[in-house]
Amino acid sequence: MTATTADAPPPALRLPKRRGVELSLLIGAVIVSVYGYAAVGLARSGAVPPDVAGYGAGLGLLALLAHLAVRFRAPFADPLMLPIAVLLNGLGLVLIYRLDLETPSDRAATTQLIWSTLGVAFFIAVVVLLRDHRVLQRYAYLSVATALVLMIVPIFFPAVNGAKIWIRFGGLSFQPGEFAKILLAVFFAAYLAANRNALAYTGRRIWKLQFPTGRVLGPIVAIWLLSVGVLILERDLGTSLLFFGLFVILLYVATGRTGWIAVGLLLAAAGAFAVGSFEPHVHSRVEDWLDPYATIDAGQGPSQLAQSLFAFAAGGMLGTGLGLGHSILIGFAAKSDFILATAGEELGLAGLTAIFLLYALLVARGFRAGLALRDPFGRLLSVGLASILALQVFVIAGGVMGLIPLTGMAMPFLAQGGSSVVTNWIIVALLIRVSDLARTPAPGTATAPAGEAR
Repeated sequence: MTATTADAPPPALRLPKRRGVELSLLIGAVIVSVYGYAAVGLARSGAVPPDVAGYGAGLGLLALLAHLAVRFRAPFADPLMLPIAVLLNGLGLVLIYRLDLETPSDRAATTQLIWSTLGVAFFIAVVVLLRDHRVLQRYAYLSVATALVLMIVPIFFPAVNGAKIWIRFGGLSFQPGEFAKILLAVFFAAYLAANRNALAYTGRRIWKLQFPTGRVLGPIVAIWLLSVGVLILERDLGTSLLFFGLFVILLYVATGRTGWIAVGLLLAAAGAFAVGSFEPHVHSRVEDWLDPYATIDAGQGPSQLAQSLFAFAAGGMLGTGLGLGHSILIGFAAKSDFILATAGEELGLAGLTAIFLLYALLVARGFRAGLALRDPFGRLLSVGLASILALQVFVIAGGVMGLIPLTGMAMPFLAQGGSSVVTNWIIVALLIRVSDLARTPAPGTATAPAGEAR
């Protein structure tokens, strides 16, 4: 008899690429968007819009090009992120087109489609050119310097609707702060990844909370304070709240100490109280939040927030149907800050819940990609980018629903805003790149059947 060697351990299973699943979901996302576009036309004029085929072909082409970039340059990326982004962007175009029918002299759907095309172009460029997200860690200080410049420049331009957040050249305008949030996320992730041990285990302990030394915590706190200070000067309280939340979340993830959440909430409450009490523009929004029907009682008609609440109430469970609502009564911000009210009125609680679930799934997949990585920078970057989307949805939805005071921000992918849609596509591209590295198998591992792994 001959001795036999012990059985070799089975090779580790690796995730399938799932690009076919992604393509199927993209087709579904385009079909849903085209159906919504046709439904608006039928509701308003009794006929399908004549350019529905062009709209479907344009959105389908953008989705296909993005899919091909992912298929060939990030083959193991998460298969859900791109379809969710396409569906949200398509629904946003439908809602803006629907509101355009109420404002023939101020049409925004075509411009939004152009910005969406530019956003997909940036998405493709990031996926194709950025082979490894860890390269960004080398440019942490260049990122923060560029972000500060982008935030300071609007101070020298006239205010729009009470906030100095726009740069205008002729007929073009954009919000540089939208791009700054990505650069600050890169800086926060790189700095915290490099100093996470010192932040967690050194310094002085006060009230069960380990405070790091000033030498370690000082630089990042200084950058954060400077960023928030500039935004307050510009009266851009929504973005300042976003940056504060991003800073606290990443600090908690880097150190693992829950005390930072409590400190962050206390500081946020103190800052909100101070700004809301002494800054007239913000104070008026706080008063409107505390009593949204005050203008009705005074005989001045409903305020924007009151109209938004009326729109949500009119939607009920299933909505009035696309094209059959009256959210345009909200006024000048119906296509931007308050576009969620149109979704709530015409799609109802069911449709609004579906939209929130799409956002939640996109954020969850971003968190999941970060948790699957071993490098601290990639984990923090992924969590930071996903948190930006989550914080935006909370701040905007909370404002238009009366949960918190209103802030001037754009609902990701849905609202009118070129800068916003471009930066959101860049965020999704970075999350795609991170998820590809997280799911890429080590050499020599076996592939699991498509039905056994997600």
